[in-house]
Amino acid sequence: MSQPAERQRRRTTQSATIRDVAARAGVSPMTVSRVINRESTVKDETRALVEQAIADLNYAPNPAARSLAGSAPFRIGLLYDNPSTGYLSEFLVGALDESSRTGAQIVIEKCAEPELAGATLARLLKTGVDGLILPPPLCESPQVLAEVKAAGAAAVAVAPGMASPDMATIRIDNEAAAFELTQHLIGLGHKRFGFIKGHPNQTVSQQRLDGFMGALKAAGIPMEDIRVEQGYFTYRSGLDAAERLLAAEPRPTAIFAANDDMAAAAEGLAHRLGLDVPGDVSIVGFDDTSIADNIWPALTTVHQPIAAMARAAVDLVLEEIRRKRDGGGEPRQLMHPHTLIVRDSSGPLAE
Repeated sequence: MSQPAERQRRRTTQSATIRDVAARAGVSPMTVSRVINRESTVKDETRALVEQAIADLNYAPNPAARSLAGSAPFRIGLLYDNPSTGYLSEFLVGALDESSRTGAQIVIEKCAEPELAGATLARLLKTGVDGLILPPPLCESPQVLAEVKAAGAAAVAVAPGMASPDMATIRIDNEAAAFELTQHLIGLGHKRFGFIKGHPNQTVSQQRLDGFMGALKAAGIPMEDIRVEQGYFTYRSGLDAAERLLAAEPRPTAIFAANDDMAAAAEGLAHRLGLDVPGDVSIVGFDDTSIADNIWPALTTVHQPIAAMARAAVDLVLEEIRRKRDGGGEPRQLMHPHTLIVRDSSGPLAE
């Protein structure tokens, strides 16, 4: 092979990601990961497509990173249960991207029943995983955390509400982010507000409400002009809560939903009722998942760097594995920055 061709091959190898392979093969990044990890659940024709895409792109995980644990790569268990498909999709893509870069293997396990979380985690640990990544809501599940502590496992909690003395964490300042987003609405002249709260099993739900209420209090908005409805981070719960808010008299001129799925539901209901967004009611969300930029009008929201946090979680759990083995130091607590994203779903109060 000529030197220019060899340099081109190396550039392609270094630049290709698991998402590039997935796009070329027409499958999900998770399927690519399963093929790479030689899992038996992949159909033969799908495996052939992925292997051809890998060959075409000269894709390979970083071999130097694979040697971190010796001859075998680290195996990381990722236990998940999240009602938001947008959040989960971004999280898994970020984790799979970083696992391919580091050479770590990701073992993904769903846990849909909270009461079975401990048993699911115990089963995952028995497969020989070296560390664990726990996205929300499992990052705050008492059953899961008790099992992790009892096993002495290396683990990272992603997006919990608080730092932890026992486990490495990666999070954002939810209260500050909600405060900023509410200030944006106040700055547009809004004085009657609705809020759709997240699931009570997550600390961030209360933190986002606290940030919202703190901004309104600082602006002197009276309590009688504020309505709070319970949601559960699902589209359906957002729809139910929005029905109650939009039926109120007087109707809120601005609705803050604690995640994008619930905000999208509120937008959909507003359209169905013949209300203009944002002319009649401004609606904002939280997280900046894919749905935020794919509905009309696009959602004003808080960008939580979900994929970046997932990538950081892979690196941090590798660090935790080494820390546990060396027997020293404290688990790290990382705070990621958030960003206010202003789009067309929020606008000035109509005269």
